[in-house]
Amino acid sequence: MSRFDRYVLSQYLLFFSFFALILVAVFWINRAVVLFDRLIGDGQTAIVFLEFTALTLPNLIRMVLPVAVFASAVWVTNRLQSESELTVLRATGTSPWQMARPALVFGLTAAVMMSALTHFLLPTSISQLALREQEVSRNVTAKLLTEGNFLHPAKGVTFYIRKIDTNGTLNDVFLSDRRDPKQTMTYTGAQAFLVRDGDNTHLIMVNGMAQRLDHRTQQLSTTNFSDFSYDISSLAHKSATHKRNIRAIPSWEMLQNREEISLSEGFSLGALAEEFHLRFARALICVAVALIGFSALMVGSHSRFGVWRQALIAFLLLIIVEGLRGVVSEPVRSNPDLWPLIYLPALLGLVVALGLLQLAAHPLPPRRQVSQPGILGLKGENQEAGS
Repeated sequence: MSRFDRYVLSQYLLFFSFFALILVAVFWINRAVVLFDRLIGDGQTAIVFLEFTALTLPNLIRMVLPVAVFASAVWVTNRLQSESELTVLRATGTSPWQMARPALVFGLTAAVMMSALTHFLLPTSISQLALREQEVSRNVTAKLLTEGNFLHPAKGVTFYIRKIDTNGTLNDVFLSDRRDPKQTMTYTGAQAFLVRDGDNTHLIMVNGMAQRLDHRTQQLSTTNFSDFSYDISSLAHKSATHKRNIRAIPSWEMLQNREEISLSEGFSLGALAEEFHLRFARALICVAVALIGFSALMVGSHSRFGVWRQALIAFLLLIIVEGLRGVVSEPVRSNPDLWPLIYLPALLGLVVALGLLQLAAHPLPPRRQVSQPGILGLKGENQEAGS
């Protein structure tokens, strides 16, 4: 690559980093608010929140990476057009095909990033996230050991602790269990302790009272106790099935044992074929959108109003390419033998980009204005009359 190509490529990468950072930050803030409320509300620490956030970043980057590539290609090409750098190159005899080399290298670089995400980072992060979610859901102590707040560790259950001593003693405990539609059980205790028995966790309440409200007869019965044991293991949200997320399955395993995965995990062969080939197609999409963003702005002559028309065309092409990805998925899920359709949006984008480059290299001749014969004859008669 020439010095100018390296300069343009550095501009692509610089603005790509900027746009990717902005887009990831926007999506991350929207998801982090919900994640923060759920984890902190369940008694988890800020470290757990940061860990969950880090594990969701690969999936966010996967979603915004093609958009960041397209935005960077359009922005840098528009900047080169407005500063007349591409005009100077054209004047020196450089063809649009030669000027497209930095955009092609930039697209290939983004494709390598996307491949690393979809084949390695994303499956690993989703698998680790699933494990951490199971650990957090089984951690009943972290949910309940929060003083001064009414907690809802499960639907229909309310738990409250006024104060927690340094030795682990719970003071003034309140527990309301409304999961049974026929009755409501309410337990209060002056003190309580959490005791683990194997995989089960028991709440031992001391010097308290149990109240039972029968919803059919509306009768309330009370019982005082000196000590009472309540199994709180059921408050943990244990998943009945350990089915993996399809995106958590490594590509190599999906290639070798697709039928075994379909039987054990419950995914159809069409869904597995779609996910496997989509990981390669996303890399080709990055190359296509980079070339579309560049080639669309190369079409047309210079105008003092800018290249907003070309930018609009490029944006519409991006929408078409992204829209086709959703159209071709359904046939592949129904019939895995139709997996080549997954690559159709990327190939169509590449064909459109090459066509735009060809049009920029060999623009159509301007239309000639055809004069009307009647007007020419009238002008000739007027000239003869005047003479």
